[in-house]
Amino acid sequence: MHRFLLLIALLLPFASGAATTEQYVLDDGDYISINVYGEEDLSMQILLSTRGRFDYPYLGRLEAAGKSVSQLQRIIESGLRGDYLIDPKVTVNVVKFRKFYVNGEVHHPGGYDYQPGLTIGKAIAIAGGFTDRASRNDIQKTEAKNGTTQNNVGLSQAVGPGDIIVVDQSFF
Repeated sequence: MHRFLLLIALLLPFASGAATTEQYVLDDGDYISINVYGEEDLSMQILLSTRGRFDYPYLGRLEAAGKSVSQLQRIIESGLRGDYLIDPKVTVNVVKFRKFYVNGEVHHPGGYDYQPGLTIGKAIAIAGGFTDRASRNDIQKTEAKNGTTQNNVGLSQAVGPGDIIVVDQSFF
């Protein structure tokens, strides 16, 4: 029984990460791959431009910003179906997510590639952890999607792509 519970605990982060990736909203700075089964000329990897757009063969300029991976996949499939291919099989994956940023009292401040399921605590660990002068309670998060800043966020709070985390200095 203990082994079964341990196995579930180990696999749960991977299961939740897959669901998070499916709900992930594309934007500029994401690096995606598009694969069309049996059509090498239509399969490619693309860095989304500053407006979240890209040029795709036969379909012209496509808008990826604000769409999920599955929405973009359906757009490409429906665009290729009929005039170009009878029944296209398209997969879209995020190869490299856009960055999130950690500043302030961490050992290695800077930008890091986003990962589905990321929390404030994990982001700080990726940035090398707290310095000796860091406040464990005075942490700010500015969300990229709406620009709002939250003060005194907890370590278990979710981090999104483009978010900025600032760890302030402790007075003691």
